Amino acid sequence: MSGCCNSSCAADALRQRQKGTLQIVLAINAVMFVVVAVAAFYANSSALLADSLDNLGDALTYALSLYVVSRSARAKARVALFKGLLIFIAACVVAGQIIYKLMVPGTPVFEIMGTFSLIALAANSVCLYLLWRHRHEDVNMSSVWECSRNDIATNLSVFVAAGAVWLTGSGWPDIIVALGLVVLLLRSSLRVLSSATAELRRDH
Repeated sequence: MSGCCNSSCAADALRQRQKGTLQIVLAINAVMFVVVAVAAFYANSSALLADSLDNLGDALTYALSLYVVSRSARAKARVALFKGLLIFIAACVVAGQIIYKLMVPGTPVFEIMGTFSLIALAANSVCLYLLWRHRHEDVNMSSVWECSRNDIATNLSVFVAAGAVWLTGSGWPDIIVALGLVVLLLRSSLRVLSSATAELRRDH
């Protein structure tokens, strides 16, 4: 009986730690979505738009993850499946923006790109640090970790694109990096969907 109580208490404590972490990273990503989206508009940057949509997807992901923290493995897998679809939709939106930029060329404002990619990098580094200890706990937290890790790569690539735009005076670096981010988002989507599908099959 004591063993069961200890096990139950440990599980409750784990869920509370997960909830606390998810609430913090949800708030960070919601704020950063608004900030970076406005910056992307003024900078006319597809890469920065990808960054902002990534933050939006993460904010929705963390909200859903909070919802299923205390629920069954099957419920967590279903939410992870939805997260994978959200990442896929974000990739499609950025791809559409790239097509538009190819039809209506323009040079992004590299100062805005560089500044806000670094601000986003700092914010997402905090999220990654907070999520590190939870990355192997269950499929729900694993998919959250996947999203956060992608953010770091996204921020760094946008910063590199800003430097390349400055050096070349061309909008092509922005488009090329945005294309790379589309590929990254698609691969991440497939990994999350695959993991969630496997979990659903095991639980079936």
